[in-house]
Amino acid sequence: MRVVIFAPSDVHSLELAGLMDVFAEANGRVSETRYAVEIVAEDERPIRCGSGLRVLPDATYQSVEDAPDTLLVAGSVGVPRTPHRDIIAWLSRIGPLARRHGSVCTGAFLLGDAGLLDGHHVTTHWQYAPLLAERFPNAHVDGDRIFVRDGSLVTSAGTSAAIDLGLSLVEEDLGRDVALYVARRLVVFLKRPGDQSQFSVHLAAQSLDRSRLNDIQKYILNHLTADLSVTALAGIAAMSARNFTRVFTQEVGMTPSDYVNLTRVDVARLLLEGSRLSIDAVAAKCGFGSARAMRRIFLAVLGVSPSEYRERFRTAGDGSR
Repeated sequence: MRVVIFAPSDVHSLELAGLMDVFAEANGRVSETRYAVEIVAEDERPIRCGSGLRVLPDATYQSVEDAPDTLLVAGSVGVPRTPHRDIIAWLSRIGPLARRHGSVCTGAFLLGDAGLLDGHHVTTHWQYAPLLAERFPNAHVDGDRIFVRDGSLVTSAGTSAAIDLGLSLVEEDLGRDVALYVARRLVVFLKRPGDQSQFSVHLAAQSLDRSRLNDIQKYILNHLTADLSVTALAGIAAMSARNFTRVFTQEVGMTPSDYVNLTRVDVARLLLEGSRLSIDAVAAKCGFGSARAMRRIFLAVLGVSPSEYRERFRTAGDGSR
């Protein structure tokens, strides 16, 4: 299977390396070259990645005249500039001819420029999802998915989601056992299905340089079994409950109650992935109060129950597989 990855200027190096390593490990597992991967670019010069790493492309996009099995467009640091119209025309022509085509992260903007997102359900990095929806109103953008498959089109979230995307393609082509083997070889702790949320989006709020809220966030993380009601947290912040809720929601981007639930879910995920604690024990340790309450919140946030999550996302180190 010929896989062509178009690398725009200022590309994320991890997106290229992640995809290539997934396909290479899959080849190694089946002891044959099932995936022949090429990186193509606008010209033959070395590509300077956003990190400063330089990558020598295998060829220019112009050399790809026949449709590959899979065409993927990597993303840039930030929103990629609109490339030369010849590249857009090439994407527009080659993409639909491939068995499947898609993008990683902000590579979706290039697919949009080529008219390949119209009428499709797609995703990208959560930070750029609103802009993608604004730029391409005929696309159905879901900024909270790891990756989305819509017919022959597959789009994925931020940089590390390239690995999730690659694993999903390997599973589709070579089966679940090969995909899980690759995940373990790469020491990927989660093999996340595409319909899962872009986990820990709320953790970005912890970078806020606002001491009162930062202290409250640390308190929540370190006291999950304590009273974390709005009244209790407002008292710790020395604010009225009403003012605390207003300030927290404005600065963090979600209500205090939602933040508490997401923090508890994040810690519970880690325990479900890497420990042998029972569901009841995890619920108690994370402050949910009961396994039933944890199940309700997991279904609301992640779309799966705690037991289903553990089954899907067991780590290689837990000895369960």
